[in-house]
Amino acid sequence: MIGKKRSATAIEDDGEGTMAIFRPPIIRSGAAALNRALFTKKVDLAAAAVQDSRNISKYRQALDSSRKLLRLERISSIAPHPDKALAEKGRKCLLLAPEVNAQSRDTWGPALTEGVEKQDLAVIPYELQLDYDYWSYYDIMTSVLPEDLHSELPTGFNTAGHVAHLNLRDKYLPYKKVIAEVLLDKNAHIRTVINKVDNVGEESEFRTFQYELLAGTDDMQVQLFEGNCVFEFDYSKVYWNSKLETEHRRLIDLFKPGEVVADVMAGIGPFAVPAGKRGVFIWANDMNPESYRYLSEAIAKNKVSQFVRPFCKDGRTFIHEAADMVLAASQQGECALVPVKQPSRPAKGSSAAAARPAPKRIPIPATISHFVMNLPASAIEFLGCYRGLYAGQEALFAPATDTKLPLMHVHCFSFKQIKDTDEPLYRDDICERITRELGVTMKHGDAEVEGEVAIHNVRDVAPLKTMYCASFRIPREVAFAPRS
Repeated sequence: MIGKKRSATAIEDDGEGTMAIFRPPIIRSGAAALNRALFTKKVDLAAAAVQDSRNISKYRQALDSSRKLLRLERISSIAPHPDKALAEKGRKCLLLAPEVNAQSRDTWGPALTEGVEKQDLAVIPYELQLDYDYWSYYDIMTSVLPEDLHSELPTGFNTAGHVAHLNLRDKYLPYKKVIAEVLLDKNAHIRTVINKVDNVGEESEFRTFQYELLAGTDDMQVQLFEGNCVFEFDYSKVYWNSKLETEHRRLIDLFKPGEVVADVMAGIGPFAVPAGKRGVFIWANDMNPESYRYLSEAIAKNKVSQFVRPFCKDGRTFIHEAADMVLAASQQGECALVPVKQPSRPAKGSSAAAARPAPKRIPIPATISHFVMNLPASAIEFLGCYRGLYAGQEALFAPATDTKLPLMHVHCFSFKQIKDTDEPLYRDDICERITRELGVTMKHGDAEVEGEVAIHNVRDVAPLKTMYCASFRIPREVAFAPRS
């Protein structure tokens, strides 16, 4: 997130109370270049000068309990004495709340008064200097942008390594440079800020996008970590969405080691590579040659080549091919050989070679347990391609065996669920679209029940649009239908 939807100074009043003095100056610079020097501000306070540094903790606690100590995020209540000579000798001050006046004893309170009477403390004026570095992104934005833009400030962005990707609404575009500069300043890990530029309103078939550099260096080669794996890629050439990390983890947790998963639109492998690291066999496909390239590199870099196989095919043809390839690999006895951890100390009298255990053999099963289709704009339209997936292979599945037909995980967009309504329109919409493509009636329910679809809310993507994941067992009449 760029910043909280309130000031980082933890201000509770409406701007007219005493804490308003800690707000940044109002600088309606609009689309002009950001002038950080204009955000310098001096705040007149009182401070309790501590005569003996050994008493700092004692009086800090007492003043805090009586609410006479300054409580301000990211500002320490302990500061050097404003007199440089005394500061060089190690003398400290306790900064006091704004309502405390150095000249008015009736504002001090018992703890401060007692400290002064004991000559442990001296109440003195103190000038607190705040500058651009102190205020948060939200503080700066509310200072710079017109008030009519404050209600929906851009407060979130996608990241890929050091790149922040904005997708600004039209009304914020005149201020895009200022927004990007402040974002860059307030997020230490960000070095590049870009904004999506629509290409006649249409995205690439590879889900890449045109962009403009708003701030920082034009460096789109990124490195990031997810699922205990490292990924390196050119963000301008492949699809990546940091907001899907929870969804990646949710599905990966459903996969069991030794199962086979076919990832039809795998991208650079956010599902495939971490799952492979957990001992799941993955047939991972993406039609984008650049995604295939970086997927292959991620497989090698994360040492999961025994479990993850990359492909660069059209998803429509890959679906049947994956089922056929997995069956062929199983029939040929293909497997993963996983080293078994060697005992730290060989048994007495045996050689090290003799003590080394043989690698564990994990055979590739004959069937695919899960299909993943993370292409929400059109994945449902691919469902017709599953017809005849296991034509003539009924003997591989229940009731002839204990093996179930593959569980489908189809990402899609639909209506956003309106709160407190009894009409979840998205359920009917998604089930009707699945039914139309499969040619088999599907209704909302339990993914493990034949003819039912479980729908998981992944994330909101627009005011009236949400991304969902529809999960269901492929119907027998679809899987075993003749192939056309």
